Amino acid sequence: MYRVKEAIVVEGRYDKNALSQVVDALILETSGFGVFNDKQKQRLLRVVAEKHGLIVLTDSDGAGFVIRNFIRSCVPPQQLKHAYIPEVYGKEKRKSSPSREGKLGVEGMRPQILLEALHRAGASMDGEEGLPGTQRISKADLYAKGLSGKSGSAQARQALLKSLALPQALSADAMLDVLNALMSREEFFQL
Repeated sequence: MYRVKEAIVVEGRYDKNALSQVVDALILETSGFGVFNDKQKQRLLRVVAEKHGLIVLTDSDGAGFVIRNFIRSCVPPQQLKHAYIPEVYGKEKRKSSPSREGKLGVEGMRPQILLEALHRAGASMDGEEGLPGTQRISKADLYAKGLSGKSGSAQARQALLKSLALPQALSADAMLDVLNALMSREEFFQL
């Protein structure tokens, strides 16, 4: 598995699941066209892009390009990379029929194709060992700070998310991923 420095934005949870089998990275979902009206998610994309850069990996169908172009309008171009999957016709295993355009999406691509798309986009990848010298924020750290597993944890998470201007709907696990993308463990403990 490769660790990718940039965050990767995909259309939905099945795309995220397929990609998470291949790379260790912050993977954000647009919820399809849901990103168009979700100001918090748009802000999250901008914040993460500013800190680490953002790779857009959408399906190669018309809807994927509409979402890609919308993100392009939200995030400065110098913070954005675009990964493209090939147009392969077929249907994903979980679906009973092919998509309207008959093309496989990110979720239907073989792992090697996803890696090649990320390489071509210029993703900053490290091998299996991950980034040297980086200590990630852990679930135990969240617990120690009262952000999970304790009475009042949900309210503490909401307060932290609000203070960082992050979406309030993030689960504890999603918040952990975003925190690790935005700050070091030391910065987290200084909050």
